[in-house]
Amino acid sequence: MTTRVSSSPDLKVDQVTLTVIDNYLATTCREMGIAMMRTAYSPMFNESLDFSCVLFDKYGRMISQAEFCPSQIGTIKFTVEWMIDELGPDVYKPGDVIIMNDPYRGSGHIPEHTLLKAVFHKGEIVAFVANCAHLAEPGAKAPGGLAGDATDIFQEGLRLPPLWLQREGIPQEDIWKIIFANHRTPKTTYGDLMAMVGSLNVAERRLTSLIEKYGLETYQNATNDLIRIAERRMREEIRQIPDGEYFFEDIIEDDGVLNIPYTVRCKVVVDDDQITCDFTGSSLQAAGPMNGTFAVTASAVYNALMHLTDPTIPRNEGCYRPIHTIAPPGTIVNCEFPAPLVGGNTELSPRITDIIFGALANALPDRVPASQGGTSCCFLFGGAQPGSGDLYSHFHFEGTGWGGRPTKDGNSQIIVINGNCRNTPVEVFETRYPIRVESYRLLEDSGGAGENRGGLGIERIMTMEADSITVSAIFNRMTVDPFGIHGGKPGKNSGIYFRRKGSKDWETFSNAFGTTSPSKFSNITLRRGDQVKIIAPGGGGWGDPMRRSSERVEADLREGFITPEAAEHDYGLKAELDSDGNWNVTPRIGRKDKS
Repeated sequence: MTTRVSSSPDLKVDQVTLTVIDNYLATTCREMGIAMMRTAYSPMFNESLDFSCVLFDKYGRMISQAEFCPSQIGTIKFTVEWMIDELGPDVYKPGDVIIMNDPYRGSGHIPEHTLLKAVFHKGEIVAFVANCAHLAEPGAKAPGGLAGDATDIFQEGLRLPPLWLQREGIPQEDIWKIIFANHRTPKTTYGDLMAMVGSLNVAERRLTSLIEKYGLETYQNATNDLIRIAERRMREEIRQIPDGEYFFEDIIEDDGVLNIPYTVRCKVVVDDDQITCDFTGSSLQAAGPMNGTFAVTASAVYNALMHLTDPTIPRNEGCYRPIHTIAPPGTIVNCEFPAPLVGGNTELSPRITDIIFGALANALPDRVPASQGGTSCCFLFGGAQPGSGDLYSHFHFEGTGWGGRPTKDGNSQIIVINGNCRNTPVEVFETRYPIRVESYRLLEDSGGAGENRGGLGIERIMTMEADSITVSAIFNRMTVDPFGIHGGKPGKNSGIYFRRKGSKDWETFSNAFGTTSPSKFSNITLRRGDQVKIIAPGGGGWGDPMRRSSERVEADLREGFITPEAAEHDYGLKAELDSDGNWNVTPRIGRKDKS
């Protein structure tokens, strides 16, 4: 996305130069990501793209970002601020690389590691470059790191405060050894962390070249101007939302430890050019890992509002300034140490974004979509490779249906809006791990019916091809539907099921193994020939289904997106195949056909 910079009398740099520098900075962030993708070892990097790349000025203010993982782009703002504040502004030397992954210092969850490097010009710090990425193995009680039944942060992996990974370009062997000793797959960890270091080096070179070309004064004036522009334009966008208080809430059905629901409640207050999202009234923090820190909650708020405002606004510190978050400490949206929280970034974060959408649906009817699937469908597994005995560990997530939109159907089988990642290709499953994918398909009738239908979820069936594979999961929306808006119907639920070798029947993991939750558990041992079925939910529908045109319903029937039963029940159209195999639909009484 190319950003658009407008002129103003208070700016110190001309509009053309500002636009060039702004897009240079964003392209630098994208190049950082490409460097990681091409050099990392794990599919989390080179397939899933579960990382973010960001630039900061010497004060720790974000000056640019790339379009990778939005939830990390929000949390890294807090992470880098914490790292600079805790270590101090003057301790860095050229070649230093700092590592940190502590959620109680701003990180999203333990698997996400942030690396930070200072950029120098004539001996002075002029910028910081940073990336955040999800390591496939963080040293938790469950392979892959997301233990669905964790009861405290200590079960979720090795927690690192800000530490020197490199000093003046020299690796700090003691820190590396501690990390390797705690990770099941140290070779992969090494490759991924070095890819992150290389990414920082790319950014350092690009910023150095930029400053050499334009001069330090122009560079600093430009970044200050870009922050002012972003703030001004975001305030202009917020002014377009009618002033008022808007409410919405949703339910997290359980936390993996206690079989009780948790409410996430939000009041969105729009006051001229500022917007506040107040989560007062949300449930107390969960016993299991469905909690989020303040950084996770604020990041989800930012993400929601970035999706509802002009995408050409420069993405930097300025666009966040008019957006405020209130999250009472000790609640599920701002948990306190040592609460478990590894599922907050994958599950709570997209739900918060949907809640903001739900609250603003009537205020912005021409912009807001219905609910996305609202879960990352986290499926984790690990074990020893048959033959070599080498340990492996992997975190897989599924795409869901996105909500119907004011002008279009929702996208099908797309990672939650906070992730912007890709799932694990079948070829990677079958060549790197002892798992065979039997089927992988869009699930008919899973998208919520509407004038604009919700996107479809999927069904994936996998067979274990090793004598022992340990699996874990964190799913949501198994009992609470993805909501529709403006008369649209909800999307279908998620699910994860088990079938023992030789059996014809699918069971929940609760029935088969006695887990407290059917959708959140850890360290279940499966045997060769056992199968797992994953169902990702559909998105909610937008608008009255009876206003969907007959032609669009016929197209859905042809594509297999809906069944004849759904055409009749949800859309009021009796569907029949003619002699040529074409669908013909006949309106029923009460249908308001829209041609």
